[in-house]
Amino acid sequence: MRIDPSLLRTPVEFLHAVHLREREICALLDRIADRARAASGEIEAALRFLSDELPAHLDDEEQDLFPMLRARCSDDDEIDRLLDQLHADHCRASALTPRITGIVGDAGSGLDAGDCDELRRYAGQSRRHLILENAVLLPFARLRLTPADLEQLRAAMTRRRSPRTTLEPKHAE
Repeated sequence: MRIDPSLLRTPVEFLHAVHLREREICALLDRIADRARAASGEIEAALRFLSDELPAHLDDEEQDLFPMLRARCSDDDEIDRLLDQLHADHCRASALTPRITGIVGDAGSGLDAGDCDELRRYAGQSRRHLILENAVLLPFARLRLTPADLEQLRAAMTRRRSPRTTLEPKHAE
C-alpha cells in the first residue's frame, strides 16, 4: 500500500497516514519473525518503508512539526516532555533501523531466532511510539498549528519528497 500523495495537502492527515503505514510494517515485521522468512514482495515493502518513507517522515517531525509545536503550545500543554521523549525514540529508531533493514534483506533465505527477536522488539517499540504520536502529538498539532504553520509544514513535506512525490523508492528496482 502506498500513501496517497494528495494527502500532502493536509499535512497532519498525511502524518497520520504514515503512522498507519508504519503500523502495517510493524505487523509485517511480526509476520516475518513468526515465519523466520519472508517473500520477496514482503522484503521489498518493508525495505521501501524503512529506507525511504521512514527517514522522510522522521525529518517531517524533527525538522518541522516538533519546532512548530514547541513554538505554538502553551506551558500548560507540557509539550516539551512529550517531544523530548519522541525525539529520543526517533534517535533509537534511527540507530536500529540499519540493523533491521539488514535482517529484513536477509529474510528471504531464513532468519535465526535472535534476528526474529530483534524484529519483534523493533516492531513493539515502534507501536508504543505510535500510540503517543497518534493519541497526543497529532491532536496537539490539529489544535495548535495555525493555517500558516500548516502551509509551511505542507511545503516542507512536499519538498522533502520531491521529485518523488508519489513516494516511489529512491533505489533502483
